[in-house]
Amino acid sequence: MARKKGRDINGWLIVDKPAGVTSTAVVAKVRWALDARKAGHAGTLDPDATGVLAVALGEATKTVAAVTDALKCYDFTVTWGAETTTDDASGQVVRRSDARPDRAAIQAALPRFTGQIMQVPPAFSAVKVDGERAYDLARAGEEPELAARPLWVESLTLLEGDTNTARLQMICGKGGYVRSIARDLGRDLGCLGHVDHLRRTWSGPFDVAGAVPLDQIDRDTQAILDDRLLPLETALADLPMLRATPEGAVRIRNGNPGQVTGTAEWGDLVWVADGKGPVCIGRYQGGMVQPERVFNLQPR
Repeated sequence: MARKKGRDINGWLIVDKPAGVTSTAVVAKVRWALDARKAGHAGTLDPDATGVLAVALGEATKTVAAVTDALKCYDFTVTWGAETTTDDASGQVVRRSDARPDRAAIQAALPRFTGQIMQVPPAFSAVKVDGERAYDLARAGEEPELAARPLWVESLTLLEGDTNTARLQMICGKGGYVRSIARDLGRDLGCLGHVDHLRRTWSGPFDVAGAVPLDQIDRDTQAILDDRLLPLETALADLPMLRATPEGAVRIRNGNPGQVTGTAEWGDLVWVADGKGPVCIGRYQGGMVQPERVFNLQPR
């Protein structure tokens, strides 16, 4: 029997992911519930993490990069005194320390983890090493050699703490690992540490306050879920928006440079709309836009 293709629906469903579920499983559930032909997500959350998982449907998958590149906010708790294989509470303890930092020591350390930093991803991560995922090597008992990567940390704030734990908030750019922050902060303070609880409270334009709990997706009808969809262009809030002329829209939809009204800096990434809706994401070239991703929102 041929597999049913599903509906051609376009937009974003923002899910409040619970702990114990993979990001891939969340996408699969949303796709099933909405009978969507195509779905993806904008930024993986660890299975034990909770919070914002933005699921793109249909043509919205072409805007995923805009959300992936945007700033994200994490609220997390670090437990001091132990380092684990996974840098979170799910791993086995590999080192212990009796030292504990006071509030002043933590505050003094935080500036060293803000701005442009270099960060080594956790051994249990999806980073590829010689074509293999680091977590596959780690599960096989190997110690993958992971190179440090640049990360922009907009802010790292101590919210509260006691003798054994500290709750922090981090706003960072693409590719940040909160588990690495906890590990490296623990080492820097001489007490060791790992993530105990982790929650993503917002990602680009998407906030947990507007997210749908995963268990509610099972209870809501397809019509209710359809009403919860955010427009495709919600993901493009950080890009300049230009209007295509009627002739320009036709050319752009055919993959060619098209004329637009409005201005941007030469070479800027912009998104283009006309009276029918979003047309493309592309590069501004002096009154024209060279499309990079064209949206197919009109019936062929």
